[in-house]
Amino acid sequence: MVWSGSWVAERLGVELTGDGELHELLGLALRRNPKRAHLLVSNVLGKHVPQRPSVVYGAGYALGRRVHALLGEAGSRRAVVLGYAETATGLGHAVADGLGTAPYLHSTRRPVEGVATAGGFEESHSHATSHLLLPEDPELLASGADDPEAALVLVDDEFSTGNTVLNTIRDLHARHPRKRYVIVALVDMRAPADRERFTAFAREIGARIDLVARGTGTVALPDGVLEKGRALVAEREAAAPDPSAAPDPLAAAGPASAPAPTAETHHPAPPAATRVDLRWPAGVPDGGRHGFTPAHRALLEPALPAMADRVAQALGEGPCRGGRVLVLGFEELMYAPLRLGTALEERVTAEVRYSTTTRSPVLAVDDPGYAIRTRLVFPAHDDPADGPGERYAYNVAGAGFDAVVLVVDSTADTPALHAPGGLLHQLAAHTPHVLLAVVPSYTPSSARTTPPTPEEPSTMLPEPLRGPAFSSYAPDEVGWLLQDLSDTELEAPTEEREEAIQSGGAHYAESLPVEYQPSARYQELFASALDLSAARVARAVGTVTETVLAERGRRPVLVSLARAGTPVGVLMRRWALHRHSLDLPHYAVSIVRGRGIDANALRWLAAHHNPADVVFVDGWTGKGAITRELAAAIAEFEEADGTEGFDPEIAVLADPGGCVRTYGTREDFLIPSACLNSTVSGLISRTVLRADLVGPDDFHGAKFYRELAGSDVSGHFLDTVAARFDEVAATVDADVKELLTADRAPTWEGWAAVERISEEYGIHDVNLVKPGVGETTRVLLRRVPWKILAKRGAGADLEHIRLLAEQRGVPVEEVDDLPYTCVGLIHPRYTRGATGADGKAVESR
Repeated sequence: MVWSGSWVAERLGVELTGDGELHELLGLALRRNPKRAHLLVSNVLGKHVPQRPSVVYGAGYALGRRVHALLGEAGSRRAVVLGYAETATGLGHAVADGLGTAPYLHSTRRPVEGVATAGGFEESHSHATSHLLLPEDPELLASGADDPEAALVLVDDEFSTGNTVLNTIRDLHARHPRKRYVIVALVDMRAPADRERFTAFAREIGARIDLVARGTGTVALPDGVLEKGRALVAEREAAAPDPSAAPDPLAAAGPASAPAPTAETHHPAPPAATRVDLRWPAGVPDGGRHGFTPAHRALLEPALPAMADRVAQALGEGPCRGGRVLVLGFEELMYAPLRLGTALEERVTAEVRYSTTTRSPVLAVDDPGYAIRTRLVFPAHDDPADGPGERYAYNVAGAGFDAVVLVVDSTADTPALHAPGGLLHQLAAHTPHVLLAVVPSYTPSSARTTPPTPEEPSTMLPEPLRGPAFSSYAPDEVGWLLQDLSDTELEAPTEEREEAIQSGGAHYAESLPVEYQPSARYQELFASALDLSAARVARAVGTVTETVLAERGRRPVLVSLARAGTPVGVLMRRWALHRHSLDLPHYAVSIVRGRGIDANALRWLAAHHNPADVVFVDGWTGKGAITRELAAAIAEFEEADGTEGFDPEIAVLADPGGCVRTYGTREDFLIPSACLNSTVSGLISRTVLRADLVGPDDFHGAKFYRELAGSDVSGHFLDTVAARFDEVAATVDADVKELLTADRAPTWEGWAAVERISEEYGIHDVNLVKPGVGETTRVLLRRVPWKILAKRGAGADLEHIRLLAEQRGVPVEEVDDLPYTCVGLIHPRYTRGATGADGKAVESR
């Protein structure tokens, strides 16, 4: 076989000599770096060269067992393991696993506000030099400093000079002197002079320094190799420039390059990646950036098989049985995707490989004697502290992978990841299946003094729930910031709920109504209404979406108010993708009248997105109660939490009440998604807020009615409306042009009408007056209705209202001068004794 370092060796005269497996462990490549031209490319690290996950993990674990044998059982229990970003974060973690009981920390180039720096050092030969140490437990690196058997174990992928390790020990020894250090690497390539420096340094600080490596050797560099390397890189790039790459950010002559040109003008719309809900275990950090303890390991290990099963299910039979699958990690996030890969490898017959993206720019040469055959170039997608730049994935393009499972932390799950020209788009050009798995980014509380334990779980909020595990929507359509209460009995008869609510004995959000099962006749009405109104709904969707994009920027974060707002949010996301190739983030959150919005959901949004980018979305306005509720709740949250920037304005499909300034229409018309409950909303219930189910650190709850899948029309509704987008595009453009120059200030005429009706009908409670087609439908489906007021002459928009009223024995009263198409009145003095336990016998006015 051709050695993957022969191309460089022949052209530059670089020689690798060492033990028998050295050429199997290492290849060579070239990089444009003012300090070192060549790059030692590991075949077992899982960074640049896709390798079997079991081989990558096994290499680190075996080194950890060797360290365990060196230190003994007692010494291993008192050791602390430190890995290096970015290439050795996963290797160091595997070494810590091999030790068995050692806590693990890796350096990072991602600063975290509020987390004190426990040290830092420079990597002199690297393209990105500064390392930070940010342990959640400030005593982690100091623990055992006075114990002669408590070693600090430092792990890197390879030692060329040893300067990085010496810089680290020098910095940490000045803070917390130790008697013992152990250096671990896959290969030790130091020259004799460098080895002598280590010996002298150990004597200088009065400590023992051991070294454990899988392979040893030396690199012989001829005179002028740096200049020759630069010339060769320039020659190759001039001969075959990479069409996907922007100028190299580490050109020898100058500073970092500007970001790549905006992808929207250079790339077609990217296909959507399939999201996989891993259900990452709560309380487990995404890696060792802030420390990873044996207690965390005990939580992660039993969760790995189920996470791998979810990935396998999303991959499907083809890739799992006979294909090639790549699990691709993200820069410093190496351990989580590696362990996911090892678990997947055990559960499928496919050939599973593992590698990660990187900051390091390396020349690609398609030659079997060169270690980096291909490269993908894409913009950074985690808003790095050092500014925008290019990132790379090597040996992925052209490798024949049937599927790529990209694993990122939630900090990196940004619009840039999904944008045209972004990483997901680049991957889709080289594999038929791209899956995205997001691990929640762990941000420690600055008030904590010890890492979380199973007895004291972290307050880290979980990742959003996604379909198909929660809801029938595709996983990329919406992330639900809710907790799954599907196994909890929450339903109560409508009449019992109404009596409890009106007597003050319960809040409406503490239970759920029994899901209404539509009759065959009602389902026919829904289908007819959808056919008649699909273009009208599509026009309103386009109008509200274009208004949001014009006024809130091109990258809004859609946050729908569950559940009526969720189908609208999905349609707005589809419009942005269809018309502008914008893959907008979309989440659903709970808001409860009288209780406010889910504060934990807001905290999650603030941690993962700029609050100023959040646009709240709902289906329609009635009298504007939720509009006012949201404004008050946001103000209360920002004052209590200290987070600022959320805009409480709601964007709605229809605003017949004149309550908002961002809307698709102010007409009160039938939105078919209002006709049904969960079966048009992804099979999700309305949200639940009850003290015994929802704790102070929990999201509000909801149920997933999997058993109603046979009646589910959620996808049909979305597809039917989206199919009319092109038809209404020109009309939408005209509508938006007119709206953007019009006076859209809220008039609140709906609220005034509700107050008038409440007094005129002797109700004296505006909460029992539900104006508009959507709200009237809800009254008939969920509450005990008293009567329906219908605008005289209203036609097809009220057919389903009349049918529901007939089925429940509710009178429909035709009235003039009604600002809405209809208004539903909840029975104002409801008791089962007064009206009949079945709720059908109603008093007339």
